[in-house]
Parts: sequence; C-alpha cells; structure tokens
Amino acid sequence: MRTKNLKLLEEIVEFVDSYYEKNRKTPTIDEIADKTRVYRATAHRYLIELDKMGKIRYFGKQGIETPRIAKMKSGAINVALVGSISCGKPVFAEENIEEYFSLPESLVGKGRFFLLRAEGDSMIDAGINDGDLVLIRQQNYANSGDIVVALIEDCEATLKRFYPEPNKKRIRLHPENSGMKDIYVDNCVVQGVAVKVLKDLT
Repeated sequence: MRTKNLKLLEEIVEFVDSYYEKNRKTPTIDEIADKTRVYRATAHRYLIELDKMGKIRYFGKQGIETPRIAKMKSGAINVALVGSISCGKPVFAEENIEEYFSLPESLVGKGRFFLLRAEGDSMIDAGINDGDLVLIRQQNYANSGDIVVALIEDCEATLKRFYPEPNKKRIRLHPENSGMKDIYVDNCVVQGVAVKVLKDLT
C-alpha cells in the first residue's frame, strides 16, 4: 500500500467491531467498502494491511477477528434457534435449527442451551408473549414450578409450568394465562427448562 490512511484504517476496525456486536458476525468486503465509501479492491487491500500491522486477523471469506471480537468470542456460547417442532422428535433436533446466536456466557450461565420462538398467548402472565425468544437450558429433569418444554405422547411439544402430582400419578402442565385450563398427563418428557426471555421493548 503506497500510503496509509490511518483514519480509514481506524474506521474499518471500528465498523467491524460495531457490526459484529450487533450481528454476531463480521461484515463482508462489500459492506466495508460501502460503509467507508471506497472501492471493494481498496477495502480488501486495507484489510490485508491491517492484518500485517497486527490490528486484525483477516481470514478472507472466513471473516475477520479484531482484539475486541476475540474477547467477545472468548466468553460467548453459540445457541441454536429452533423455529419448528417436528412431531415425535426433540425440538432441538438438527433439522429444526433455523440459525445460531452467539450469547455471552456471563448472561446465560453454563450448560447446553437452545432458543424457542414462543407462539400464542398461553404464557403471557409469565412475561412470555407471542414472538418472544425463550432461552431453554437443555435437560431431562425439572423442579416443581419450573417452566419447561414438555413433549407429550412423543408428539406435541409445549411450553408450560411443570407440576408433578405423584399422589395422583399425573403431571399438571399449567398455562400462565388465567383464561386457559391446566393440562393433565400421565407422563411427559422434559426437554429443557426456560431460564430467560429475549424480547424487543415497545
């Protein structure tokens, strides 16, 4: 590179950091060129120069890593968003996964997690509205009163509050909606416990 536009170099790094923080992936060369108002070839040369300077690690089509991104990745976990529930299959089956999100481990804790998109209004009194993303810790057990993903008769998965009633040899699945009735089943398979709700504020 004949001349180094230091301001542009800094602008590229700042854009990559802010883009990753918002989207949990790094921008393409075209997006960088568009943001910094330079030709695509120029943006490519600047990325190579930044890599040589040790300001970033540039992996071509595999992406970019800045020191800030490396720090964010070190404390993050990838969580699958499950968009559909196939009859008779676990909701976290590979074929049901829409995409992955990178979430900070300090926010979600340790364990294996997946995300479900809530549908309907059966859990609105628990603060879970239609369209909210519910973070589920993947496990096959639950305590009384936990909100769980329960698989009923190997066919229907539902998000309800879990109340085992061993004396009556049944399980009560309670919707957090005063207009709905409890569901009683002889047995169900717990696929996970809800731990957080991710939603947009209106």
